[in-house]
Amino acid sequence: MILGNCTTPSVFTLVALSDIPSLQVVLFVIFLSIYVIAILGNLCIIFTYKCSSNLRTPMYFFLANFSFLDICYISTTVPNMLLNFLSEHKTISFYGCVVQLYFLMLLGSTECYILAAMAYDRYNAICQPLQYNIIMNKVSCIKFIFWSWVIGVINANIHTTLTFTLPFCGSNMINYFFCDIPPLLNLAYTDTWINELATFVIGGLVTMGSLLLTMISYVNIIYTISKIRSNSRRMKAFSTCVSHFTVVTIFYGSGIFIYLKPRSNYIMEHDRLVAIMYTVIAPLLNPFIYSLRNSDVKDAARKIIREKFTLAIC
Repeated sequence: MILGNCTTPSVFTLVALSDIPSLQVVLFVIFLSIYVIAILGNLCIIFTYKCSSNLRTPMYFFLANFSFLDICYISTTVPNMLLNFLSEHKTISFYGCVVQLYFLMLLGSTECYILAAMAYDRYNAICQPLQYNIIMNKVSCIKFIFWSWVIGVINANIHTTLTFTLPFCGSNMINYFFCDIPPLLNLAYTDTWINELATFVIGGLVTMGSLLLTMISYVNIIYTISKIRSNSRRMKAFSTCVSHFTVVTIFYGSGIFIYLKPRSNYIMEHDRLVAIMYTVIAPLLNPFIYSLRNSDVKDAARKIIREKFTLAIC
């Protein structure tokens, strides 16, 4: 892996969240707990969807797919973090870094458009209830998922290729706890304006494009809800969107902060905290946001537990 007189490092060194050895163990326990809870929480949503006939609707079809993405997303970064918490040398191989960045871009982009599809589903349910079953049929839902993954693959291929064709001739220390575009650009041994432009333009199209679609759905939803005379019906309609809007705010807010700003504004200490929000905390919170505020999910989960408990006794 030689570019002129430049040899690409076979291993990158990652920066620890803390240099205090005793705190490393505490962080290991905290992040392991977060990881296990996030995996179990998202698996519970998928399991509840698969086992409950009452949840076989487009809304919960998208939610189950989103939970699967969250499991993959948090698994892209946290396992290596856990290993590094207990290791003296906090490293990741060059090819491990390539794979990690690829899946971060793939899963993040796919989540953007699944969130947009979920907003469109709520728009049709509230604004066009009589045509809902026709518009949001099974084939349409599968197409939404398929094209979300296609966009994710294209985005991941572009950014991963552009990033890892850069020469990394100097330090091999990434000022981050995982491989991401901003810290890798800072490490590159050349002018990275093409990469910065690609991140801003392509990342902007993917992120802001899906956010625009989401906002268009919500503007129409809010307008329709505002015309409902009954307070109880208005609150019921609004409650079906609150959970999704909360997730959208967390996900897009942190993503835009990280990727859609000039390189000169990167402050890695601050960015690391924001990165934890969308790579670790968001997948942890999403199952609770969607289930605690959703009576259908809670009722379906209770019914499944009662049925399994009854079968166990019998």
